[in-house]
Amino acid sequence: MLSGWPASVAAHGGSSGSQTGIPIPSLTHGEMAVIAPYYGRIISLAESVSDTDETFRRLLNFAEIQRAYCLWGLMPDSVSDEESPFNECSHAYLAAAKAVLLQMRVMKVEKAPVDDLVSDIDTALVRNNLSLILCKFSGESFNTADLIRPKLADIAVHAKSLAAILSAGLLVLAGLWLAARALRPKTQP
Repeated sequence: MLSGWPASVAAHGGSSGSQTGIPIPSLTHGEMAVIAPYYGRIISLAESVSDTDETFRRLLNFAEIQRAYCLWGLMPDSVSDEESPFNECSHAYLAAAKAVLLQMRVMKVEKAPVDDLVSDIDTALVRNNLSLILCKFSGESFNTADLIRPKLADIAVHAKSLAAILSAGLLVLAGLWLAARALRPKTQP
């Protein structure tokens, strides 16, 4: 599981692209809770756009990388629990997804699917009256140059995150043990 954890590799230093990040506006805790179920639709729609610009590609790339740092949104309550070590990085990838969606509204793309998705999200925000709920990361703006990673020490003291990681680790160990038993040659008495 740790081998799948995204790592920052800078062995040769520097990169071919600009080092200046694109600012991403913050979003409220309520917006985050509403946008989270739409993340897949937003990214799928964004990936289908063929005529893009650098800003759009960088926002989309940041959203996808940032979500990987959040263990693909699989940690329990990473969106709803403000104390989760994955809450801040969830704010970052969902704020980026919102920025991607808003960027598509001003691009030369087929407007109907984008407008439909925006309308669905707006309706959900109004229906749930969640946009006024704030948490400690709601006012935080993000930038494509700064990835947010959960602190490993915080995971150790957050019961739900620790339980999820330990459970996954135990499942992997049990699978390896069962595979080793199945591959062991059987001896005849």
